[in-house]
Amino acid sequence: MSLKLITFIADALRLAFKVIKERKLRAALTMLGIMIGPLVMVMMGSVVAGYSNYIVNQIASLGQNAVVIYPSSDYKLTQDDLNYIRSFKYVDEAEPFYVTQGIMKRGGEEVQAYVYAVKLSLILKAIGGLEIMEGSVLPENDILGALIGYKIAFDEQDNRQYSVGDVLTVTIGEVQGGRIIRTRNVNVIVVGVLKEYGGALIFSPDQTIFLNFEAGKRLLGMRDWSGIFVLLKDSIYVNDFTKKLRDTYGGRLTIVAFGAIAKVASSITAAISFINFTTSISALAVAVAGITATMVTSVIERTREIGVMKAVGFTNTQVVMMILAESLAMSLIGGSIGIALGVAGAYVLASQGLKITGEATTLIIKAQPALTVDLFSLTLGLTVLVGIIGGLLPAYMASKIPPAVALRYE
Repeated sequence: MSLKLITFIADALRLAFKVIKERKLRAALTMLGIMIGPLVMVMMGSVVAGYSNYIVNQIASLGQNAVVIYPSSDYKLTQDDLNYIRSFKYVDEAEPFYVTQGIMKRGGEEVQAYVYAVKLSLILKAIGGLEIMEGSVLPENDILGALIGYKIAFDEQDNRQYSVGDVLTVTIGEVQGGRIIRTRNVNVIVVGVLKEYGGALIFSPDQTIFLNFEAGKRLLGMRDWSGIFVLLKDSIYVNDFTKKLRDTYGGRLTIVAFGAIAKVASSITAAISFINFTTSISALAVAVAGITATMVTSVIERTREIGVMKAVGFTNTQVVMMILAESLAMSLIGGSIGIALGVAGAYVLASQGLKITGEATTLIIKAQPALTVDLFSLTLGLTVLVGIIGGLLPAYMASKIPPAVALRYE
């Protein structure tokens, strides 16, 4: 690029900013239309991507090779079912479990909690990021011991409520026909406390009390298994395993494969991202029309000025570059403001959290917006494209103005 061309581009940009300054209101309204697209793209795109990554990672952390099997309401799992599941060569471990919900006192409030009676070594092996903060894993023959989640041990203000060695009382309801027919209090001794896991979507360790498997029958008084937790040797076997179980049992079992759920969640959030992108493109298309209208008006108003410039030696190419420089300047200013507002809006929107209400508890998930270089590059690139496309027609019109006609124009 020659020095002469660089000098001309610099002069064209200076003139563009001078014209924008002279026509403040019109330029401001045009830039307002321009900034909407980048604002929406950055704000919504980063928030959707942030929650998408969080959700997929949370589900994936539960074990891509983990499968949970639940019986239908009229079917009971037995040792024969467990033996059949263990007969698959790619099944690493398979263990039955009991699960129920209870109410416990935490400080001065009553909170709902999940109670799992399961082989704890399997859970710790299957769920990534699940670690003991203090205490230890329960001895296998300990019926009264409990490993409790972070939100059981601490309240919402992170004030400790239970420590290792404390007795914790949980009120368990016995359900028949969808109704609680009686309740019973169960006392357990805290043996260990888990580190905070975070708001999980399917399984919430923070709000769970873990007991040894035998405690399900002997302490909780549950007769039938709630399900079977299966850990496969590799996630590549999940599809084959679930298909064979469905072929064998039909509707008698509900099969939950965490890896498959992660793929579905990823597909859904990808679709939402695409909808957000097309919405942003629509806003940018409107911005193109706005820039074109503004620049056409500017060219008409500056017909005499353009004629004088061409009369003193400006070429058609230089006139085109001058008009495009003004169009690009408005796009870059509007786009930069839109991106800045999008970043601020993304943090405000993400800080509200995603509230998920379930039967046992309400989870509020908070994820940071995914503000990536790729997102900024795409947004800025589209903004520049808007400026170029919006300025092409006015620039072409300006280049075709004959000097003699322009000088006579009033």
